[in-house]
Amino acid sequence: MSTWLVTGGAGFIGCNFVRAALDSTPHRVVVVDKLTYAGRTENLEAVASHPRYAFIRADIADRAAVAAVFDAEQPSAVVNFAAESHVDRSIDGPAAFVQTNIVGAFELLEASRELLARSGGERARRDFRFVQISSDEVYGSLGATGAFDEASPLRPSSVYSASKAAAEHLVRAYCATFGVPGIVTNGSNNFGPHQLPEKLIPLTILNAIEGKPLPIYGDGGNVRDWLYVADQCDAILRILEHGRPGEKYNVGAGNERTNLEVVDAICDELERALPAARNAALGHAGVTRYAELKQFVIDRPGHDRRYAVDATKIRRELGWRPKLGFEARLRETIRWYLDNPRWCASVESDGSQRVRRGSPAA
Repeated sequence: MSTWLVTGGAGFIGCNFVRAALDSTPHRVVVVDKLTYAGRTENLEAVASHPRYAFIRADIADRAAVAAVFDAEQPSAVVNFAAESHVDRSIDGPAAFVQTNIVGAFELLEASRELLARSGGERARRDFRFVQISSDEVYGSLGATGAFDEASPLRPSSVYSASKAAAEHLVRAYCATFGVPGIVTNGSNNFGPHQLPEKLIPLTILNAIEGKPLPIYGDGGNVRDWLYVADQCDAILRILEHGRPGEKYNVGAGNERTNLEVVDAICDELERALPAARNAALGHAGVTRYAELKQFVIDRPGHDRRYAVDATKIRRELGWRPKLGFEARLRETIRWYLDNPRWCASVESDGSQRVRRGSPAA
C-alpha cells in the first residue's frame, strides 16, 4: 500500500481532499498539519478512525520535522495544500505567508529530492508525484474579457499570491534541475463545506443567518470564477493519477460572478431555506429581507478586479469537468452551514473569524 502525504490536510480544501482520497483510492493518507487557526481537527473527525488514515502535527517549514516524516512514511506522493491563504491576513502580517508558502514548499521539495536520491532508479522517480496546490491569483488581475491559460505570466498583486507564485517557480526549478516529478494546479475560488467564515461565502451565510451586516468590498464588482471544493478535489485526484510531471493545470468551473451577485444569490437562497419571516434575528436587526443587510465597505488595497482561468487543458487531457452548476452547489453549501452549527461555533470560539483585516488603515 503506497502512502500519500497530504500537507495542510486539516484545512478547508485539504480535508475535503483527504475524504475524497480515502473514498476513491486504495492509498494510505497521512495528513501533516501545523494546526494553526486554519487547520482544524474538527475537519478530520469523519476520517479519524479510518484504517488508512494517520495524522502528524508538524510545521512544513521545519526541516528536521519534515525529514522525520519523510523517513518514517516514505511517501509515493506529496500533495501540498499547506498555506496561509487569506489575502486580507497577508496585508496585516506578510511574514507568515513567506515562511509557510515559500520556505515550507522549499523544505518539502528538498525532502522529496533527498527521498528520490536515496531510493535511486527511474522506477521510483516515475512513480513519485509532487503536486503543488496553487491559485488563479498568481496571474494577477484580468481585464473585462479573456481568461488566463497555463502559459500566462505570473503577475501577483498581494503577498499571498506572490508567495504562491514563488512556490510555483520552486516546483518548476526542482523538476527541471533535480528531476522531482512536480505538477502545479491553479484552482479558481473554492467554496463549500468546512470553509472558514473569514471568506466571502461562509461569512455572508453566517452573518445573514444572525441578522448581521453583509460586508461587500468596494462596489461589489470584483469578479471570481467559483469552483466547488469537491470538483477541485476530483481534479487533483486526476492530476495525481494521470497528470504529466513538469506541467501545470488550470482548474476552473466557468462560474464567473461578481461579489455582489454572490451575496445576492445567497440572500435569495436563504429566503427559500430559512425565510426571513421565520428568522427572529432579522426582526431584531430591523429588516424584513436578507438583502437589506448588504453593506458596502471600503475596498482592500490591491484588490484584483477579475480572475478567470481557461480549463481547456485539464478537460481535454484528463477528462475533468465540474459535476453540477454554481446554483446547485451554492444550495448544498448553504444547507451544510445551516446543518452544522456545532462546527461553526467551534471554529469561531477564539474570536478570530469574521473580523475585518487588510483595511487601508492597517
